[in-house]
Amino acid sequence: MEINDLFNLLHNAVEAQHNGKKISQKIMAEKLDVSMRTYQDWRLGNAKPQAAKAVIEMLAMLEDDEIIRVVRKINKLGK
Repeated sequence: MEINDLFNLLHNAVEAQHNGKKISQKIMAEKLDVSMRTYQDWRLGNAKPQAAKAVIEMLAMLEDDEIIRVVRKINKLGK
């Protein structure tokens, strides 16, 4: 799976979490604290942030309950 596929999958999952309400790339970029152009490049595959792929691959090594624990901890640290 390519990194842009991961970003598109995650973007769609976030939209689904909000009852299918579309989230613009601009809003998602703001939430991620990156420029809209950067986020567009990630989704199009024009830029491939190495760390993002590594993070996803590491999460994929974990059991479901551990993924949830780690993501919740990340969410708390981000606030």
